[in-house]
Amino acid sequence: MTSKLCFGLVLAILLPVNLCIGVHLNVAGHRFNGHVQTHAHGHVPRTSLEVVKQWKVFTYNFLPHAPVQDVNFYNPANILSTGLAVMNDRIFMATPKLFAGVPSTLSWISRGEFDESPVLNAYPDWSYSTTGRTDFNCSDLVLVSVYRMRVDSCGRLWVLDAGISRSLEDYEKTCPPKILVFDVKTNQVVRRIDFPAGVLRGESLFTNLVIDETTAKAGTCDDVFVYISDTVEPGIVVYDSVRDTTWRVTHPAMYPDPDFAEANILNDRFVLMDGVVGFTFDPQKAIVYFQPFATDRIFSVTREVLRAGPIAINQVLPVKLVGKKSSQGISLAVSPIDGSIVFSPVTETAVATWNPITNEQHILAQDTTHLQFVSDMTVTEHDRGYVYVVSSKFHRFFLKNLDKEEFNNRIIRIPLPGGAKTAVAPFPQSYQTSSFPGLPVPLTLSNYYQLTNSLQPKAISHHALDNGYFSRPSGTSHPYEFENAGIINYSLKNPFNNLNQGESFPPPKESRNQDQYSFLESLAESPTHPTSIPPIFYHQRHVRNVKGATKH
Repeated sequence: MTSKLCFGLVLAILLPVNLCIGVHLNVAGHRFNGHVQTHAHGHVPRTSLEVVKQWKVFTYNFLPHAPVQDVNFYNPANILSTGLAVMNDRIFMATPKLFAGVPSTLSWISRGEFDESPVLNAYPDWSYSTTGRTDFNCSDLVLVSVYRMRVDSCGRLWVLDAGISRSLEDYEKTCPPKILVFDVKTNQVVRRIDFPAGVLRGESLFTNLVIDETTAKAGTCDDVFVYISDTVEPGIVVYDSVRDTTWRVTHPAMYPDPDFAEANILNDRFVLMDGVVGFTFDPQKAIVYFQPFATDRIFSVTREVLRAGPIAINQVLPVKLVGKKSSQGISLAVSPIDGSIVFSPVTETAVATWNPITNEQHILAQDTTHLQFVSDMTVTEHDRGYVYVVSSKFHRFFLKNLDKEEFNNRIIRIPLPGGAKTAVAPFPQSYQTSSFPGLPVPLTLSNYYQLTNSLQPKAISHHALDNGYFSRPSGTSHPYEFENAGIINYSLKNPFNNLNQGESFPPPKESRNQDQYSFLESLAESPTHPTSIPPIFYHQRHVRNVKGATKH
């Protein structure tokens, strides 16, 4: 009989919490409050993770006489989903044209569909697809390649079309990027937004968007701002819908960090030098959170800064470092319950939350089969208390070793802390301390196991902060300003490692000296006056597995 000590990690789940301080676990299972859960050695149960739909390969509701035998029109091995939007009756899915053979880049399935792997329906219909066609103009209502889309409070679907075909092959600039806004009740376009050449760069790839309705007039969704990520020529594009104006801002934090160019998922290693792609908005704090793929960090910028217009020459966008994660990741979301950041580190195949104010951290799900590569996540008014994620085996897809006999794309639903009667426990104190000089240590949470019926975060003030939430900690010489957030110490044992006691997973990674600046930090360093760094300095190429062609 072997016993192990667990480290206070949190599983915010509907079932009893099963990792806690001071409790000895049996290899075959463990007991809490009379409930026994068993699992294989080294494997964490999925608990509340719910698979909504899953596919080995995607099939479509094709029109009669569609050239489905033509691999340039339909190649199942070249199709994976990178985005989703959940509405009351339908789930919309984005399948960008990373390679040839993607018949429709935007599709939908019914939420009432009982089939585990339903066929996809082109949205709004097949006339919007450009695959296999030459009889269209870019001024037509067509969709070239969609990575993600979002739903506003009026129930309209904002679809971001990157306009790039075969982005992992020959990178054809089929059409300029645009946004089409659909009224899903009529399936008609109610607004079209074409981006001017002034906000584009040589190889711009628009992959994500968030809608800011915080100052919109009541009852209308037209008075909004939209923030768009450019992943290949890193930057954020801002669209003011009232003035119908667009501008662009950038910052070194939006660029990929070469120290994190190589990602590792279940020992599949690949190089992906993607810039800013993870993107979410907290309407309560009026903050945009963002992250490149090739980084271990999450950054933020305020709504007011983005709305203020282009940055003046020799000025730097006031970006703040929120904190560090255990590995790279794409998707971000904000919990509408308590404002926690929801993220998914790819090496750990997990989904977790982190409250920037209270520093409470919860692991919602960890699953080496179902959460291998989470490319998008969303919360919806139609199913409050849950986060929907789309996961795929992008790493296998990218490395061209996809097994079409396995499930390769999934839609998953996971309950959020406080959204149901979930049991939570705090992280141990060691994961709440700062890994940067001068950053204030968050108020210590109880270092013992404690059940609560729901998460009720409380604001924490820090006397070391000069001017409140966004102030630079006194005495720090770090080039970024900091938010009032705890930072996981990267030199300590990765908290996700404790989910796999007795295993050497994930592989050990050499820790970075916290007293030294990384490449990204050194770019932001300025001893005297803030200066801007010309974007051309960061120019990227699209050579797959060399400098890390992108795209998700």
